[in-house]
Formats: sequence, structure tokens, C-alpha cells
Amino acid sequence: MQCVLLGCLFKFVLYVFIKYDCEASEFNLQGDYKIGGIFKVHTAGDIAVQSSPMALECLTQPFTIEGYSMMQVMRFAVQEINNSSTLLPNISLGYKIFDTCAAVQNFPSILDLISNNGKITVVTNRDNIPHNVIAVVGPYGSADTVLLAPPFMMDLIPMVCISYGASSSTLSNKLVYPSFLRTVPTNKDIIGLIIQIINNFGWNWVAFIGSQDDEYSRNGLELFREYIQDTNICLASLYALQKNSNFEDVLRKIDSLSINVIILFMLEDYARDVIKTAIKINIEGKVWIAGDTWSMDRELSTTPGIEKIGTVFGVTDRTLSLPGFADFVYKSRFKGETDECVNCSSVGETCNQACENCTSLNVEKLIHVNPTYSFSIYTAVYAIAHALHVALNCSKVGCKESLSMFPFSFKLLQYVRKSNFALHNRVIRFDEYGDPPASFAVVHWRPKRDPFFVMVGTYDTYPTVRFTLNNNLVSWYDNGTVPFSNCSVECETGFARVQNSVQKCCFQCEKCPANTYINTSVDFYTCTSCQEGEWSDEGSTYCRKRSIVYLQYTDLLSILFLLCAASFMVVSVTITILFAINYNTPVVKSAGGSMCFLMLVCLILSNIGVFFYFGVPQPASCVLRNIFFIFFFTVCLSCMAVRSFQVVSVFKMAAKFPKAYSWWMKHNGQWLCLAVYTVLHLIACWIWLQFGRPKPYNDNASFKDQTILSCDIGTVVTSILAWSFLWVLSVVCFCFSYMGKDLPKNYNEAQSITFSLVLFYLGWIAYFTAYIVFRGPYVQLLNAVAQLTSSYGIIISFFIPRTYIIVFQPSKNTQAYFQTKIQTYTQTISRM
Repeated sequence: MQCVLLGCLFKFVLYVFIKYDCEASEFNLQGDYKIGGIFKVHTAGDIAVQSSPMALECLTQPFTIEGYSMMQVMRFAVQEINNSSTLLPNISLGYKIFDTCAAVQNFPSILDLISNNGKITVVTNRDNIPHNVIAVVGPYGSADTVLLAPPFMMDLIPMVCISYGASSSTLSNKLVYPSFLRTVPTNKDIIGLIIQIINNFGWNWVAFIGSQDDEYSRNGLELFREYIQDTNICLASLYALQKNSNFEDVLRKIDSLSINVIILFMLEDYARDVIKTAIKINIEGKVWIAGDTWSMDRELSTTPGIEKIGTVFGVTDRTLSLPGFADFVYKSRFKGETDECVNCSSVGETCNQACENCTSLNVEKLIHVNPTYSFSIYTAVYAIAHALHVALNCSKVGCKESLSMFPFSFKLLQYVRKSNFALHNRVIRFDEYGDPPASFAVVHWRPKRDPFFVMVGTYDTYPTVRFTLNNNLVSWYDNGTVPFSNCSVECETGFARVQNSVQKCCFQCEKCPANTYINTSVDFYTCTSCQEGEWSDEGSTYCRKRSIVYLQYTDLLSILFLLCAASFMVVSVTITILFAINYNTPVVKSAGGSMCFLMLVCLILSNIGVFFYFGVPQPASCVLRNIFFIFFFTVCLSCMAVRSFQVVSVFKMAAKFPKAYSWWMKHNGQWLCLAVYTVLHLIACWIWLQFGRPKPYNDNASFKDQTILSCDIGTVVTSILAWSFLWVLSVVCFCFSYMGKDLPKNYNEAQSITFSLVLFYLGWIAYFTAYIVFRGPYVQLLNAVAQLTSSYGIIISFFIPRTYIIVFQPSKNTQAYFQTKIQTYTQTISRM
């Protein structure tokens, strides 16, 4: 049965079209059938029947029990409405059924409907023009609907067309089908539910089988391919079959690709052929997902071997039973038999309208036939009845007799579109596209068990989309577990997919490296880098916040260091004051006189930078950390080097190079050398700060979970240029101190310079070793410690001994004492 057309009218003739399967063999019907008559409507409620033959060549062929059952559902709905005291009171609906078993039989009936006394008149003013029909129910199938609907959609024939079985989404186009509505959910809803089922069990490697010559299958395939684009589902194989297709070859190819989920989206005739072929060639253990056309197919459910093909899920309407329908069928089938009917044989004979109650027709089988579209047929009739009830201003007691319903007024169409009523606890309404809300059941086939069909899930789209499926109710093939139907095994947590095929479902798994993560809710294929300030281990699914680490003033080591730095400042200032008070004493003059004050001031200034190692590094603090030490400590060492050279010159070089010594003393050679070296070093420091100054940077590489706030050294070349003056001068100073190791004790600075330089080297070696080997905030503290140690070395070895003499041994701070030491050194040299 492919289409039923039902027309409803007041004081008009009401027509119904039905298609019988010309290739079926259930039972026969010949001649003019009773429902082919015209039922005229009278306000009194009586029905006068006028014999009117159906010109249906196809009815000389057998038709299926499914088609006959659908017809009975329609008759049942009409009878309920006619017997109702609240819906269309005192109004009776009549109907006429036409066959559309083939395309050649479609149009004669259509032309009869849209004509008036055999004529189709095109006029400007169409008011009050009589018409055969104003509402049509059907056709059933999408292919026939696409073929038959356009004549009814023309502006010339603005009839209401309500289909109960055409689910193609193409028919939702209101520009092409402006007056088309349906009571069956669209393919969009069916495909959406099928995708929900697939996702529920985690499958992604599926096959889709449809039929090439059917709009229902073609539209379903188009929608399926569209809807899975943004999902993990891959269409591994698809086939659009014809009647002469090699079903065995198709199924074997699907089996060879390890596809265990097959969507069979086709009409029941094709589906039966495919399933029976699968049984024949022993295709076992598959999951079959049925479209709504064959999900409740009783013929297939009783096919021998059906239990071997695997697990079958079907999509069907949730309302599968109509209260009172069984009694209606029993009464209509056994209301009495004529003599002619008694003489009918149950085998090999055909029945005509005189023998409606053929004994070959199994009433139980008729009642339990595939109920998928029963409620849709039932709803279609009620939708038109409710619209007529409103259009005719009906109340609970009656309708206004004076009103007439003309087809060109569009009134009935508008009322049907606005339908909103309850029918067996279901809300009946239409959206802007003329489509109803979906209310599906997911049925599971259980061969050799009772009941055979079990509802395991539901799917509703009104008022919101809701999907439920009880996995515990599913009995898998051979009592096994959920079948595996994936191209690749799902990646473990923390692994990204690396696609190795055209199909997105075929991939390899690769662990995300450290400091990246994968968010499978967004992208299965990309390891996303953590943002700055975050970290992650290998194979992570999220990033953690890094802890921010830097030298803080409150740390115990920081406090201890700051105390040492402050003590150094106090000692240096104290020595400076003490030397200023004793400026004219031999100890101060032997230490360099005014130059020793320059050394003390430089030592104080060189350690100002150590206070900038604490807190969050800033551009200014990064510059001040080392620039004070590099420049002023270099000046201090320059003073020591010049002083050492001068002492050596006085005692060892004056006699050998008198002119050079005279020039040195005459032009203040020590200050001149100091000034030249200081200017050169100042230029080097300016270049360093101008072209490669130190800057703050975040060290994210040393520790995976920490960000160490520190300062870099700036550009390598400019840094080496600035630091090289200090290191070269330290070597020169060490050489001069070695040359004066045998000078008088009061002038012998070799030990003090050597000690201070040893501390200088040890401090910086310790820092550079820690910088290479270790990471962390305290490495920066070692830099400050190296600076402070270098300054402490000079204070301790050079100034503290002289301070001790000034304070505790004033007898040695006399001119006579120093003169005695010089004479002793001279005598020693002369003896040598």
C-alpha cells in the first residue's frame, strides 16, 4: 500500500485513495468494491450510498493484508468521528477509496478529483465554484507523493494534502508544496534517532543500504551523510539497490570490511529481500537498524533463520495500538455472510464485493499487522475533522448549516495548520513546515521469544528533544556483548588521533607531549599547547596552573643575605669615617691615601645592586642588579691594580727606569691610568645597556610546574664586553700583587690582594657552576652572594687589617715605624 487520499467535505463528496500491492498474494479482490461507492453527507447524519464503480485495473491483481489493514484504520477513524457527539455533531463524513498501485493509475483519479463534471475551468474569480474534494489524505510513500502532490499544490487547486506515510524532508519545502502537511515525522527525525542509537553504543563504522528508485531512501541517505559530518560516525559503505541488484555481493563486501552495523533504510519489499539474502548466505552477528517502513514487519519476524542475522533495532511510532480497533475489525468481518460468500473457496478463488468476508482472510493476522502507520492514518483523519469543526463553527450541539466550505478559500488549510489537540495522550500539531513533532519508539527484535518486539528506547522532539535507551533490555546476538563496529580502537585518555586514511574514523593514536593537552569534547586530533603560565605532563587532558616562584624578601635565606649586605654597608661606612679621621697617618697613606676613599665608596656603591634581586623582576631592577657591581667594583679593582703597580715601581723599578718613574710621578700616572680605564669601561657598560640590556623573563623550562621569574644577562656579545674589563683587570691585579710579594710588610699588598681575588674567583665559580647545574630562584641569590663575597674579600683582606692597626695598634701607625721597615727592606736587598 503506497498512498491513501482522503477528502473531507460538508455537503460534498469525500474521496479516499488507497494503493494495493499488485504483486502480493495474500488474498484477492475483483470487481467493484463497496468502498468504491460515493457517500453523500447529510446533516441528519444518514448516509445514502450511490453505486460508483472504481476504474482500477490493478484490483484484478492480489493485494496485501497490510494495505487492507490501513484501509480499515481509515474507516475506523471515520466511524469514530461520525459516532462522536462532540466532534462534528450531526455531520457525517463520507469517503471514496482509489487505487494508486502504479503511476499509470494515479493521474486518472487525480484528474477526476480536481475536475468538475469532467472539466477543469481556469477563471479569475474562483468564489463559489463547486469542486469534488477539498482535502486529501495521502499519498503513503514519498515517491508517489512527490509525483502526485504538485497538481494539488497549484494555485488552481489549493487543496489540503495530508500524508500519513511520506517522510521525505523534500516535502517540507513550502515554496513547492504550500498546502502539504503530514502526520508522520520526517526523515530528519528518523535519521536523527538512528544517529542517536549509533552514538549510544559508540559505533562509528557503519554501512547504509537504500533503494535507488525510491525518494524515501534517497532522501534518507542524503540526510544521513549531512548529519554525520560533524560527528565521529563514518559511512564506511553505501549502496543504492535496485530489484535486479546482486544482494549477495553487496552483503559479502560489507562483511569483508568488518562493518558490523548496517542501516537498512528502504521500503519493506526491498528490506525483506536483503534480510532473506543475509539469512541465505549466513551473514551473522550484525546489528541491523531498520527504518520506520519495516521496523515492525511481521512477515520478516517469522522468517526461518531470522535469529541468526544478529541484533535488529527498529524505529516506529510510539502509539502502536488504537483502542476499539480490534472490535471494529471483528464486527466488520463477521457481520454476516451471503450465500455467494459461503460458496467462495479459500484456495485459488478470488472474492468480490459480494463476499467481503473471505474465509481466507485471517482476522487475527489483520489485527496484528505492521502498526507503524496506523496512528498516522488515524491522526490525519482527525486533523481534518478538527479543522472542519472549527471552520464550520461547530459547537457541542451542532454546526451552522448555512456555511459552505469552498476549496479556494484556503480556510480549511489555515485551520489544519493551526491544529493543536490531544489524541490518545498525544499532542497533535504542525510546525511552520507542516510537519508534526516526532514521538518514536526504539524497538528491539527478540526472535523465538514473546513478545517479539520490545520497546527499549524513546525519542521525542516536542517540547524538547529527548532520547532514552535502556541498554539492559537489549539481548545481543548469541548472548554476547555490544558488537564492535569501529575502524580503529578508540584512543586512550591523553592520546590524539592521527588520521591515516581518507575516513576520519581510521586513525592511529599518539600521546600528547608535555605542556600540551587534548580536549576530546572539542577536537580528537589536536594536542593543544598549554597557555603561558600553565603546564601538563605527557598524555594530559587539561593544563594546570604553574606556581610563580621568585626571590621574596620574607624567605629565610633572603633575610640572612640582606642582613649580611646591610652589615657590609655599615662596616664600609664605618671604615670610611675612620680613615677620614686618620687621613694623615702612615697607615691610611700606605693604603693609597685619597684613593682608598674612592675604593671604599666604589665598594659601597657596587653592592647597592644586591637589593634588587628580591621581589618580582622589573626591567629597571634587572639592569640595576649587575650594572652597579660591574662598573664600581671594576673601578675598585683598578685602584688596587694601580696602587700595586705604583708600590712595585717605587721599590723595584725606580732605580732601573728613573725617567719612566719620574714621568709617572710628575703626571700622576696612577690617576691617569685609572681615568682611562674607567672611561673605557664606562663606554662598554653604555653599549651593554643600550644594545643588550638585561630583561625580565619567565623560566618555564627548568621545572614543569613552576614559572621562575628571573632576569637574563642581555645580549651575549655586549655582556661579554662589559664583564671582560672586570675579569682582565682581576688577572692584572693578581700579577702586580705577585710582583710585590717581598716588599716591606707595611707596603706588601700581595697577601690581601691574593686573598680578595681568591674569594672573588671562588664566589663567581660557585655561581656559574650552580647556574649550569641547578635551576631555581636561589641560583639568582648566588649571583648576589658572589657580588657581596667579592666586596667582603677586599674589605676583610685590605681594609680590616689597617683598621685594626689604627684602632688597636696605634704604635705601628707612626712615621718612625714605617721608616724602620723601609730601612730593613733596603738592607736586605743590598745584601742580595
